[in-house]
Amino acid sequence: MKRADDRRVINGIFYVPRTGIPWADLPEQYGPPTTIYNCFNCWGYARHWDRIMEAVADAHNVDMVMVDGTTVRAHHSATTLRKQPASLPRALARRLKYENSSVYQPGRPADPVRADARTGP
Repeated sequence: MKRADDRRVINGIFYVPRTGIPWADLPEQYGPPTTIYNCFNCWGYARHWDRIMEAVADAHNVDMVMVDGTTVRAHHSATTLRKQPASLPRALARRLKYENSSVYQPGRPADPVRADARTGP
């Protein structure tokens, strides 16, 4: 099997986070997505990316290099997820159940704390 062109592989690796697409949707010009993904993982385990970042930092005489995550786009399906509503605390859930049940009497105050505060001593 012929070795993949490193320049094409690196361009494919940089294309994925820049555009926010899944690895499987990588354009054909970069080669097979599995090759690009496998190279990315192998180079990560071999700490090549760490050495590249250290070389960039040394070339520019900096102590720390940061990557801003705000430029990385989320996948389009991430925006359509529905969140589960937060569960109510037990005391509030019981109170709502009591107020909405047939046992509730209209003349009885719904909140004893507020009722006591209104009448006062």
